[in-house]
Amino acid sequence: MMIQQERFDYIMQRLHANSVVKVHELSKELKVSESTIRRDISDLASSGYLKKVFGGAMLMDHPGSTSVSIEMDVASKSSIRIPEKKSIAQFAATLINDNDFVFLDAGTTTGLMIDYLKNRNATYVTNGLMHALRLSAKGLKAYILAGQPKAVTEAVAGSLAVESLRRYDFSKCFIGANGVDLERGLTTPDLEESVVKAEAIKRSYMPYILVDSSKFGIVSSVSFAALENCCIITDGVVDQKYKNRTIIKEVLK
Repeated sequence: MMIQQERFDYIMQRLHANSVVKVHELSKELKVSESTIRRDISDLASSGYLKKVFGGAMLMDHPGSTSVSIEMDVASKSSIRIPEKKSIAQFAATLINDNDFVFLDAGTTTGLMIDYLKNRNATYVTNGLMHALRLSAKGLKAYILAGQPKAVTEAVAGSLAVESLRRYDFSKCFIGANGVDLERGLTTPDLEESVVKAEAIKRSYMPYILVDSSKFGIVSSVSFAALENCCIITDGVVDQKYKNRTIIKEVLK
């Protein structure tokens, strides 16, 4: 069962994706009682993050960024915005060509790319524990970074992982992010994973960021790259201000 802060983060991510959330839907998704969800919404409303409405909540009228500091586990993330993530992953997989040397970041959207990979002449390096196994099972040439495994994200991180990355120069990398913000750039809750993401971007000729549209306006604990340093692949339409800052490919459903 999620702790309260994890539920807060989930509720806010759902709000940014849909503008409105309903108590009974959140109760089913998070597997907690409706009374628990109502208390969570009341607490978030008291802190000014959302507006309570009958049967649920909606975003506040004023614009701004929302801070999200807790990382959900992979199982929880995998159940959120599945069609959008699949569309993003399917498009991203088409960008890999013969002889590409690719870094594939740990994460649910990057993990979905593996289902769509058809090029068997590319080489993959990943910090995703399950990614490495799935790439190998598919008959693709794959390597995993050295480092400390993290149970929540199923990622390898830390100084050893960064040191491993410094041996490589990638033609492309595909990175996940928890937040995309005009001021803070690309963010993630985990310091050790942030340095892996930053190093992979630094060592890639073409860095791609895979995020669904709910991540825009979200700020997590640690910034790992500026918007201008990457091409963002996302679903739907995002605020024009983001388009003025960097290249954004919208994968329309």
